[in-house]
Order: sequence, then C-alpha cells, then structure tokens
Amino acid sequence: QVQVVESGGGLVQPGGSLRLSCTASGFRFSSYVMSWYRQAPEKERELVAVIGAAGGSTRYGDSVKGRFTISRDNAKNTVYLQMNSLKPEDTAVYYCKAEYRQNYWGQGTQVTVSS
Repeated sequence: QVQVVESGGGLVQPGGSLRLSCTASGFRFSSYVMSWYRQAPEKERELVAVIGAAGGSTRYGDSVKGRFTISRDNAKNTVYLQMNSLKPEDTAVYYCKAEYRQNYWGQGTQVTVSS
C-alpha cells in the first residue's frame, strides 16, 4: 500500500522557522523525484521545491528561494522542507509529491504564519 504522509505543520510567527517532513512507503523511494507544493485558499497550486532522486539536484520556486531548503534521506524514505524567515504569504497547505513512472501525493499539512 502506497503512503505519502506529511507532518510538521503548525502556527508560527512571521520571521520564524518550521521544518516539514514527508515519509513515504509502498514504493521504491530512492527512484522518485520528490517535490513540495503549496496551495493557499482560492489560489493555484504552487511549486515550492524539487529534489532529485539521489538528492544531488534541487530547484526552488522564486517566492521561497533563499529561505527554504529541501533535502532527503533515502535510508529513512523521508524528504524535508526547512522553512526559514517565514512570511504571512507562506500560509498554505503544503503537499508532498513523489514522481517517477507514477505520481503520488500526500494529504497535506497546514502551515499558518501569523502574529
């Protein structure tokens, strides 16, 4: 059974930090490109970050570049998103995606940045 599960979301003040985790099972994790997307209410889904299967290639959306860092630990079947210098406009549901021959999505975790 395929599972992709995000965790680590919550409420944080502007300027604060948060680390999201995404743990996968039921497929060969080390073969998959992993991504983080986010979606705010009434807005389109937005790419946040992408990391290659071996962890050697990363790419970020313009709005988070320099503030967020994606990483992965294939031994733990886990991908992370370290979010620093958070802004209210980062408020969204954050989704984890696994992409290879098939794509799998997690259920999302809520991040709220507010004072």
